[in-house]
Amino acid sequence: MATIKEIGKNKIQIKFEIPESLFKTASDQAYNKNKGKFVVPGFRKGHVPRTVLENYYGEGVFFEDTFNIAFPDAYSAAIKEQNLFVVSRPENVNLVSMEKGEPIVVTADVFVKPEVQLGEYKGMEVEYAPVAFSEKAVEEDIRATRERNARYEDVKRPAADGDRVILDYTGSVDGKAFEGGTAEAQTLNLGSGTFIPGFEKQVVGLSAGESKRLDVTFPEDYHEKNLAGKLAVFNVKITSVKEKLLPEPDDEFAQDVSEFDTFDEYKKDLTEKLRQKNEEQNNMRLESAVIEAVVKASAVDIPEPMIDSQVESQLQEMTYNLAYQGVTLDKYLEYVGSTMDELKKQLRPGASQRVKTQLVLEAVKEKENIQPAAEDVEKMMAEFAEMQKKTIEEYKAAIDPEEKDYIENRAAYQALGRFLVSQAKTIAPKPAEPAQAQEAATEATAGEGPAKEETPAEASEEAENAGQEA
Repeated sequence: MATIKEIGKNKIQIKFEIPESLFKTASDQAYNKNKGKFVVPGFRKGHVPRTVLENYYGEGVFFEDTFNIAFPDAYSAAIKEQNLFVVSRPENVNLVSMEKGEPIVVTADVFVKPEVQLGEYKGMEVEYAPVAFSEKAVEEDIRATRERNARYEDVKRPAADGDRVILDYTGSVDGKAFEGGTAEAQTLNLGSGTFIPGFEKQVVGLSAGESKRLDVTFPEDYHEKNLAGKLAVFNVKITSVKEKLLPEPDDEFAQDVSEFDTFDEYKKDLTEKLRQKNEEQNNMRLESAVIEAVVKASAVDIPEPMIDSQVESQLQEMTYNLAYQGVTLDKYLEYVGSTMDELKKQLRPGASQRVKTQLVLEAVKEKENIQPAAEDVEKMMAEFAEMQKKTIEEYKAAIDPEEKDYIENRAAYQALGRFLVSQAKTIAPKPAEPAQAQEAATEATAGEGPAKEETPAEASEEAENAGQEA
């Protein structure tokens, strides 16, 4: 029998029993796990009877391990009995009573899922303006495709911006070579900005076979602190100069990069795809704007452990993404001159907002009894089947309950997104003040892409990581 007592905001103390039978089973497991660690004169190691060990080392020799084995099952049963949604690990675990022949009574403090005070989410006005489709997007895509399919030919002339040069170089600082400062047959696309500022500009004008000394200064914020702000000398030799030749936008180009025979067919199909993509992005922007407004209008007191868990989840994701690029998180922190504590502090506001978004969306979903749309479930299953190279029938036959629940949950949040959009009233954004317009323009040219727009399904998945841990 479990009981609960509120001891703080979204924090309770749960009191429950560890049945004698469960504790005895755990005690046997603890003995078998640890018996090989003890030595008693006259007995082989690992073969000392339990009663002998307890007489020799004390009756409570296995108690701690026994308790640690028994506690999780008893705790989980108590949580289930009280129908609690716990969002933290148990803390302040205390032994209340332990009488022979009686269940052990224990208390533990835990945080539970907070209640959400929903604001208005029907009929609310949301500022939104769709981004008009532009034919320039088509031209830009074609230009980028031509760039990707460019070829390079050797030329007997001085290198110019846009050319590709192959070069050898050796670098030194204060007369000493430094790590990474020497290379042979290095490829450099002039104008790419991939080398230290000033390096590429001094290569322009050199021809194959020529050598030159280049003086460059490492940036003050260079990731290698021992080189930051230092003057470096590079001795370079150009092996070859290659001119970039773009393919002509004609039928042959279309045949090389697509399934179409003519350039007109290729361009028509590309236009339709980009128009559809623009529409999808507009829908995502509208959905994001509506969700942001709904979340802003609601209130919830988020337990700190939920935010902590979300921060850890983001750190894991960041670690994975960096590893994919061959960089460790520690090395990244060294590059940017930060620490783990500083990074966690930077991530915390965003983590808090993500958790709040999930809690609010979940509250709306439950209040409106939003169910997954059959077509969404079917479409998602088809996508998963394709990834696993199975037919939809094969996939459905083999799907496990956990994966099915995951798909249906994501589909439910897709339906929730459409519901919220259907309830909103869009209005044209107010004209930006001159200062705001200047700030927006500065941000747009600062070299940072837009923040990733998050769908309700993605928010659901993330916040579940910040939810029940027990």
